[in-house]
Amino acid sequence: MLSGLRLPERIGRLEELANNLWWSWHSQARDLFRVLDYPLWRLGGHNPVKLLREISTDKLAAAAADPAFLNLYDSVMSAFDAEMSDNNSWFATEYPNALAGPVAYFSMEFAIHNSLPIYAGGLGALAGDLCKEACDLGLPLVGVGFMYPQGYFHQHISADGWQEEVYEQLSFDEAPIEPINPVPRSHWCGPLIQVELGDRSVQIGAWQVRLGRDNLYLLCCDIEGNMPEDKQLCARLYTADQEQRIQQEIVLGIGGVRALRALGIEPSVWHANEGHSAFMVLERVRDEIERGATFAEALRNVQATTVFTTHTPVPAGHDVFPVSLVEKYLHGYWESLGISREAFLELGRQDDTSDQAFNMTVLALKTADHRNAVSQLHGRITRRMWHGLWPEVQEDETPVSHITNGIHVPTWVAPEMGRLYEKHLGQDLSRRYDDTDLRALVLNIPDEELWTVRQVLKRKLIDAMIERARQCSTGRECTARQVLAMGALLDPNALIIGFSRRFTAYKRPGLILHDVERLKPIVTDRWRPVQIVFAGKSHPADLPSKQLLHDVYTLATDLGFQGRIAFVEDYDMHIAHYLVQGVDVWLNTPRRSHEASGTSGMKAALNGVLHLSVRDGWWYEGYNGTNGWAIGDEVQACDPVEEDRTDAAALYRLLEEEIVPLYYRRDRAGVPHGWLKMVKESIGSIVPFFCTRRMLKEYIEQMYIPSAGKQH
Repeated sequence: MLSGLRLPERIGRLEELANNLWWSWHSQARDLFRVLDYPLWRLGGHNPVKLLREISTDKLAAAAADPAFLNLYDSVMSAFDAEMSDNNSWFATEYPNALAGPVAYFSMEFAIHNSLPIYAGGLGALAGDLCKEACDLGLPLVGVGFMYPQGYFHQHISADGWQEEVYEQLSFDEAPIEPINPVPRSHWCGPLIQVELGDRSVQIGAWQVRLGRDNLYLLCCDIEGNMPEDKQLCARLYTADQEQRIQQEIVLGIGGVRALRALGIEPSVWHANEGHSAFMVLERVRDEIERGATFAEALRNVQATTVFTTHTPVPAGHDVFPVSLVEKYLHGYWESLGISREAFLELGRQDDTSDQAFNMTVLALKTADHRNAVSQLHGRITRRMWHGLWPEVQEDETPVSHITNGIHVPTWVAPEMGRLYEKHLGQDLSRRYDDTDLRALVLNIPDEELWTVRQVLKRKLIDAMIERARQCSTGRECTARQVLAMGALLDPNALIIGFSRRFTAYKRPGLILHDVERLKPIVTDRWRPVQIVFAGKSHPADLPSKQLLHDVYTLATDLGFQGRIAFVEDYDMHIAHYLVQGVDVWLNTPRRSHEASGTSGMKAALNGVLHLSVRDGWWYEGYNGTNGWAIGDEVQACDPVEEDRTDAAALYRLLEEEIVPLYYRRDRAGVPHGWLKMVKESIGSIVPFFCTRRMLKEYIEQMYIPSAGKQH
């Protein structure tokens, strides 16, 4: 049991539930832990493992004797057991015996819950949502990633507005994980396999994370016997050092395959989420050759069962390593494949001008038969970008399809919105939220009920921000301007625009601040004020984006805005829930053709938040003219300065002429019926189409089943 704590027998399965992240996307399961000790639940970051370690025996005994708690406990455990043994899932019903083994899903990051901080942004959120949906649909899947003991950094904004990074060591005793091959020191992870990095071998262990019936395996390098620098190899997510990065990708790709083999797991399909894990294809080719195949035969066999998803629409976003690093760390590997150095390097060569570069996306594209981009527009851009790899076909026939990203509805829907949906759309909504017939039902939700829920969510966001400001003012030295910038003066009755995402130049976080003198009257209007809430992190090595963040934060402290611009520091999954649920408008301003898909706007739409975006990524296909707003036109921008100027002008015009007037146009009861009509159109036209249930079904039908059918 946890730290020697003995749970009362009547509620003895709480530990089992706490260590299966199934609870994180089932509201009743979260309620079960919340009511045990709500203050402790909040202080522990909504982490049930930590809660059970720290809760008093008296409270556990009281819960075991409380009829209301026991009814909830029995209901949750019954639902848990039913899903763990469900043979009537969608996948089992539609595709019985279609897969001899699971889908192996490789990703550099997975965002499942705050208690497991091994994610940085959108790629991790997409991977986590896909894994949860796999569990819901009954798709057998194993995830393969890294256990980052320092995760991604915590963000602190200094008094003068600069981001400071704080790294915290993960407490393994308080995380919902268990070691493969535990060793005596606590429940630490022991060696499982080894991977060669040039002339040395590195011991690799693994941790298991339970996601309902499926599992996630996280590789770990902090193993006794490894050199100190190798122990730190997997310490942090997305290192800026290229040499450490290629080592990480060798461990993820080659080590991930070896770990699954060591665990006796034989996948039917192998899915590489981005080029980071492309080396896994080479390890599988090596396995085939060991069993007697030639390199050409082995490559064909591996290609047939490999799926590759690319998320990056600009060349600079792809991992490209100098040939010198490839030679340093993989110089013995091509011999095991039975090919020459030149043939090996050709696998990662984009064209004749890239002799000294090894491109991981090119490697993945050349070694997978099933390739996809993550939105309709991104598919078009990707085919143009990589057409040179298939010069014999027309550009639009480049063999890369698209499956538009989606969100996992149970994870991101606010409980209050979930109850409203169940009331008007049906109790079985969790199994049919990709049903396009829901659109008509959404339009019948009474405006008054929808508005009431929206106001509740808005107040929850502001309360959370004020609480953070209070903690800052009491827990550390905080200036009055810092408290102001944290949103201490926000008004729940005023329109709130949210901009929350990774801070980087192409996302243009400062676009809405382009013309301060034009923005101020919009923000400070006495009768129709506008508030703007920013959140996001800059990569520690990205100095230009840190400058952008500093500029935004500085304006948040400008008294001329009357406290109506705020910056939420340390953006993570927890505060993301408040933001996508609590603002009124979700702002997205990437440079055109720079956003592959994006998913944050989908999460906001699910909760009744209207989308205001450039028509890039998913909004290119999601916008229908009545479910939100499009900034500017669709034409390809030329000069960035001109693009910023025209888009900022279009944004201000939308705010002044359409968005603000519509929000404040109310009936005598204070209900904005015109606004809510657009909200309902947004929900009905977006949720069924941009959810992981639709997305994963497309992966299954278009990628996984055809891939599994090609096994030799």
